[in-house]
Amino acid sequence: MCRSIKTLRAPALPGEATDEDIRAAALQYVRKVSGFRAPAAHNREVFDEAVAAVARATADLLGGLEVRGHPARGADHGAGEGGPVAGC
Repeated sequence: MCRSIKTLRAPALPGEATDEDIRAAALQYVRKVSGFRAPAAHNREVFDEAVAAVARATADLLGGLEVRGHPARGADHGAGEGGPVAGC
């Protein structure tokens, strides 16, 4: 459990974080917080739910971050289309 969770946003990551990257970070976080590398059978469901919840929160965070020089993940690149025209 000594491996660090890597940064999943640009520019530290050359491309977008994959679902696999996000899940691996979530699993590492839950392992660290719970103190279990692999939970016992009676804790498996709550452990897996925690990993899924952390992964969702991480994806939401990464999707909303605005990093200078890099658009937010999933940003609408045509946001200005159909809006008011300058000078009108």
